Amino acid sequence: MKLTTRGRYAVTAMLDLCCQEGAAPVSLTDIAKRQEISLSYLEQLFAKLRRRGLVRSVRGPGGGYRLASPPTRISVADVIRAVDEPIRATSCDENGPTGCIKSTRCITHHLWERLGAHINLYLESIDLGSLIEEVRPAMPPPHPPRDQETRR
Repeated sequence: MKLTTRGRYAVTAMLDLCCQEGAAPVSLTDIAKRQEISLSYLEQLFAKLRRRGLVRSVRGPGGGYRLASPPTRISVADVIRAVDEPIRATSCDENGPTGCIKSTRCITHHLWERLGAHINLYLESIDLGSLIEEVRPAMPPPHPPRDQETRR
């Protein structure tokens, strides 16, 4: 299985959002700075995450993003699929008659197909809530809401 930056960055940004979520929405600019991800790339990813119902956007001053559901109800697989990242270990055309070697399936196709199913089940079994508990000790503390920062 080849996971592109699209899937990795989406999961990373969602975990950052989980860590920072509090009273105020989290801005993509803040996520981009903390995770060293291009802001324009994050905007594209979050548009897809919003369309899939994983995040909600808040407009206006102090706006940003919030999770649309509790972190324990969002799986890593949900995030990866939301940004149109396939969770497969085969390189075959999934819906077509062609396969790994031009016109047929390769002799190991079923092996890779079963591996892809296991990977999918594994990613389905991990929710953002449990994952965030593993990574929270390494994360910086949540930032105060932006309106409190300007009063200092």
